Amino acid sequence: MKLPRRSLLGAGMALPFARAATAQGGARPVLNIGVPELPPTLEPARELSNVGTRITYSIFDTLIRRDFLAAPDGGGAELKPHLATSWTRNGPSELVLTLREGVRFHNGDLLTPEDVVYTFTSNRMHGEKPLMPEARSYFATLASVEAVGDKAVRFRTRVPDVLLEQRLASWCAWIVNKRAYEERGFDGFSRDPVGTGPYKLRAMQSYQRITLDAFDDYWMARPTARQVVFRQIPELAARVAALQAGDVDLITNVPPDQLETFRPIEDVDIRQVVLANVHVLTFDERGPGMGDKRLRQALGLAIDRQLLVDTLWGGAAVVPPGHNFPEYGDMFLQGRSLPYDPERAKRLLREAGYNGQEIIYRTLPNYYTNALRAAQVMIEMWRAVGVNARLQVVENFSQMRAEGRQVGNNSNSTRLPDPLGSLWISWGPSSWFQKSGAFASTEAFNAAGRALEGETDPAKRKALFRAMLDAWEDAAPGTVLYQPAEFYAVRSRVKWRPYTFYFMDLRPDNLSFA
Repeated sequence: MKLPRRSLLGAGMALPFARAATAQGGARPVLNIGVPELPPTLEPARELSNVGTRITYSIFDTLIRRDFLAAPDGGGAELKPHLATSWTRNGPSELVLTLREGVRFHNGDLLTPEDVVYTFTSNRMHGEKPLMPEARSYFATLASVEAVGDKAVRFRTRVPDVLLEQRLASWCAWIVNKRAYEERGFDGFSRDPVGTGPYKLRAMQSYQRITLDAFDDYWMARPTARQVVFRQIPELAARVAALQAGDVDLITNVPPDQLETFRPIEDVDIRQVVLANVHVLTFDERGPGMGDKRLRQALGLAIDRQLLVDTLWGGAAVVPPGHNFPEYGDMFLQGRSLPYDPERAKRLLREAGYNGQEIIYRTLPNYYTNALRAAQVMIEMWRAVGVNARLQVVENFSQMRAEGRQVGNNSNSTRLPDPLGSLWISWGPSSWFQKSGAFASTEAFNAAGRALEGETDPAKRKALFRAMLDAWEDAAPGTVLYQPAEFYAVRSRVKWRPYTFYFMDLRPDNLSFA
């Protein structure tokens, strides 16, 4: 199966700068960014959300850097040195990394192996009661991290781990400052973080704005903006107005049906990318009437995903062949699909003894682009096969996950170019779905996933992935909808390219001003 490639509009253009970014006398500009929501904290392994990583990615660095721009679609998977200048494999379960010398944290401390050890083996993610239990799944194979002299660190895993280098370049691998963390504590550091990235926190005004200052001692080069301000502007119309007025230089989460709004504006570009992410529906096995997997399967079969893509996304989103993506390379499973089969859905409903009980779909209105509109269409699709469905709009994820939950929505990112970086992290034993009991039919899924964690043979790994995906689709704790397209409206003189994640990379090699 050949899938459409991601597209990136304006990637080759000299790109932003307008009144909001303009400074006098050639001074570095202030970059103002309008977003629909801001994270409540900036602890990088705590805020693993779309809105959190957008900001923390420029405050913190990883040991190894994933080169997203090595691919034209912004989804490259090549690895290159970052805080570590080199790394050596000493067998399938050991990796030694040499740290870059002279790297400073925002508080002036030099980066040491002790900071790296603290990042990975403190009670942040490990131990009996880690501060962030879900974050632990990103390094589920980790056995120990130790300093090797004053320039290197050694990572050992409890099983052979072919993905360790990719893990160290990905989510939860951002290095924190040990001294600041111990002085401020978990909550204090979350509000006033210290990293080695190109920007440091200046001020955090809840639900209003987050202001970052350039960290001029940044080891890569001096940042190109003297300040970056993320402004929370929930309503799209207000974000558009702010861009048109020159109050911001860039806005996120532009729905595709609003793109024509920007066509007449000469100094604004639309930059788009299909995300390494899928919007998913989640089916809570504990919810009223949701215990029979045939009902859950029927809800998935009744969805015409391509119709959603064509009507809501103008064809820009992609329907993948399940929780299974070309980024996996040789692990990608050919020949699979997400079937639309309303007749089979009706048959499964009859077999499950469904008698018209109400099924409520809870969704947030603005968190995911097009989520509310997609929900309204899917309600009608379910009614067409005989499901008594009703939409309930909620304000936050706590309300979505409250007692009585039946259907909700979420997104799953391909955090590593491998099934263990998406399906396993999103739905495995450390995920909210299993911890809460929402996904309870896990025996076959977990057996295949645990075996996959320690397998190194490519053919065996692929067979285990197939078994894991078969088990997930059969249990149907959720269903994939599509890979969304993310649209940014950006001042033409701001030279910046988006990635296939929500990471907003503002390092000197990806941000400049004409």
